[in-house]
Amino acid sequence: MSTCSVSVWTPVNPCGNIRVRAVPDYCQPSRCVYSRNSSRKTSAEIVSEARQSLRVQTTQRPFTPRDGHRQLFGNSSVRGDHVNRPQSTFSLDAQNFDAPDSRPGSGTRLSPLEHKPKFPGRCGTGDACKAVPKPPADPLNVKRGSAGAGVQARVRLLRTGSLPTLPPLEGNTDVTERINQGPEQKQPSAKRHPGTDHTKVHGGPHKPGPHRTASESRIMQPGVDSGVRPTHCTTGQRTELGNGDNAACPEESADSSMWNNTIGPLLQQLESVAAGGSAERLCDLCDRLHGTLAEADMLGRHCKRRSGILRTLFRLIDHNSARLNLLIAKLCLALCVSGNNLLNICKLVFQISRSESNDILFQNNSIIDLLLSVLHNEDVSTCGEALLYCVGTLKFLSGNSAILRLLLDKNCIGVAQKLIQGLHAVEEIHFTIAGHILVQLTATLRNLADHPDSRPHFVSFSVLSELCLVLRRHCQDQDICINISRIYSKLSSYSECRVALAQTPDCYRLFLELLSKHRQKQDLVVRLLFTLGNLTAKNAEARLQLFQSRGCMHTLLQVYDSYQRRDASLCTPSQTGASSPGKPPAPPASVQEDDDVLVKLVRVLANMCIHPAVGPALANDATCIQLLMETLELRSVQESEELLVNVAATINNLSFYQEQSSVLRHSQLAITKLMLKLVLSSSMDSMLEATRVYGNMSKSKDVRDFIMQNKVHQLVVTLLDSKSTEMCFSACGVLTNLALDPPNRASLSLEGAAAKLSDCLRDFGPGDWQLAGQACQALWNLIGGDSEKLLETQERETLLETLATYLDEDKALKWIENEDMRDLHGACWESEFLPVAQKLMKTLQPPDQKD
Repeated sequence: MSTCSVSVWTPVNPCGNIRVRAVPDYCQPSRCVYSRNSSRKTSAEIVSEARQSLRVQTTQRPFTPRDGHRQLFGNSSVRGDHVNRPQSTFSLDAQNFDAPDSRPGSGTRLSPLEHKPKFPGRCGTGDACKAVPKPPADPLNVKRGSAGAGVQARVRLLRTGSLPTLPPLEGNTDVTERINQGPEQKQPSAKRHPGTDHTKVHGGPHKPGPHRTASESRIMQPGVDSGVRPTHCTTGQRTELGNGDNAACPEESADSSMWNNTIGPLLQQLESVAAGGSAERLCDLCDRLHGTLAEADMLGRHCKRRSGILRTLFRLIDHNSARLNLLIAKLCLALCVSGNNLLNICKLVFQISRSESNDILFQNNSIIDLLLSVLHNEDVSTCGEALLYCVGTLKFLSGNSAILRLLLDKNCIGVAQKLIQGLHAVEEIHFTIAGHILVQLTATLRNLADHPDSRPHFVSFSVLSELCLVLRRHCQDQDICINISRIYSKLSSYSECRVALAQTPDCYRLFLELLSKHRQKQDLVVRLLFTLGNLTAKNAEARLQLFQSRGCMHTLLQVYDSYQRRDASLCTPSQTGASSPGKPPAPPASVQEDDDVLVKLVRVLANMCIHPAVGPALANDATCIQLLMETLELRSVQESEELLVNVAATINNLSFYQEQSSVLRHSQLAITKLMLKLVLSSSMDSMLEATRVYGNMSKSKDVRDFIMQNKVHQLVVTLLDSKSTEMCFSACGVLTNLALDPPNRASLSLEGAAAKLSDCLRDFGPGDWQLAGQACQALWNLIGGDSEKLLETQERETLLETLATYLDEDKALKWIENEDMRDLHGACWESEFLPVAQKLMKTLQPPDQKD
């Protein structure tokens, strides 16, 4: 007898409805051996093709339930109610805001002083105390302890617009001279005299003037924000202070005119309406104010009177109108508030976004642009909490499909990528707040990944690689890990994203480390395994890289064992047996979750073993084979159908590597017995996978005897009536091997196997020449050279007529119009059908017609 080679089962060819398979070179009696056509594949070619075309398993993406309530950290967050966790609920009113947030930023940083001032020591006796200047007199009766009192005691500042040149003070005249002299004037050095009375001023006695408020007499120093600022303009190198009437520059005059004629009255209207008007009226006025400021180019921190605008806006927040507060927040962000005000504005917007009914307010509003601008420009080290609530708002809004489209159009993914890089730079110092922000940011990206137009952005901005770096640095943070795993599980279903992720260095090793570290975190484990299954589905290099990653098989099998045994106690023997009449009870939720993990994990094994360097190693891995067999034993088809189908498919792929010493080869009879419940089940998918396994393992005499003894051959013959070409092809493979034993041929004939094979050939031949060739091979072995005993005259004549028609190439391929498909069908007809059909026809012909 000739040697046996493996059976080959492959998926549907994408070019058309023809099923492309390499024809199994089953064991055949020596009398049936025929000379091969030169175009016929050798056994080595068949085995090589088999290894390249093993079936890839598919499964559904894990379901991600949407949070019922909008909050920073969901109920499943591991952060719980930790004291350092920012809150989702808080109260805000006008008192939370700082009204003096009005000083325009100069954009210039002062360099530190080089000298260190020397302070006098403790007073002793004699002249030592004379060297310390005495505090000046208080001619203006300014209250001691009030802001700016020390400066007012030294310098007498008159009302704006009537500021004369003050004579220099004795002792220390630097401040006074810098105020009174322009940059072109020389500043004479001041001579200090111990004991000098600093209340005396050269030029005669001082005549007290009228009392002034602190805001009127305060020197405008950097860092001191009064809320009322003198107008100023710069001409050449000389700076003048004035009241805006006598020494105003043209730009300042225009600003003053705009303020007096438009902006001031608008603010007065706002304050008037706020006293008893409607929120709608306030919204209209805020819109007008925003448009007026934008038209006058008075938005931003350069607006000189922004403190007055901000004070008015902050007082309106107490009206508790979502639309009004959003308009206020938009205007405040356009005025570039900072510090505590920026934080509270971000909190205010976050609070509004918590209600889905307010989503409509964000759709036709530039507030999203301003929020993205905050994320793009603000520094995490100084505005971390504000950024947290800003990203939290975007997370909520990204759950709305209409706003999701807006976020994509406004380059939200690009802004997120830049923010991630910024967080990398500061997370050593601000690790906690960076982690909180990343939770919100990755959740936002998770929502964005749902949109099909987001995939090019994820690829072009290298976000998938950036997220791998985040996983590496925050591998202990389960909230971040689960969000990123959800992103990967969504995007890895698409080829361009799989390529981008597969090109990320050490991503396989990273996923394995996370699987090992968070083995009990089911929702994380199932998504990481789903991603690995996608990466290894169509990429041979990915299969090898994953297998060669350090600790790969140890980690995968450890997870397998953990989830299989975790709920083994819940799977009673009655549950694992044949199904009882009626609908079986629903399995516990924990069993369903664990099964989901095992489905994804077994799929990874099935895809990995397609690689010719990985398959033999797995087929010889005792732990791997044992775990697969345990799954077949512990699970029932009714409760774990997808899992058992995946296990059967994995065993089928591994059966291509049955070396003499392999563990799988020594276990094939035990596996055949465990497969029996799949063959006898009511699930067509389970029956198909089990039949494929029987087709490969029935090369063993022990397996063939088990099939015949348990009447499985009767079911296999019945499967020939199936309308599924894959089911018929698998059944033909089993029958081909069963017919090797002469005692089995009679039993198969009693079941009508020959007639059904003939019908299968006639019905499916023109559309699937591989199936037609396999049916001819099964008939050839079944007849065994004595067609008269096994076929009636009418059956034999019908079969000869069918073969004669199909052996005529013009008749066999005439119905195919597409030229490319015609070439494909022609190649299959010539290599897979023609040689076997010719030999079968010679066997069926009467002796006088044979050559």
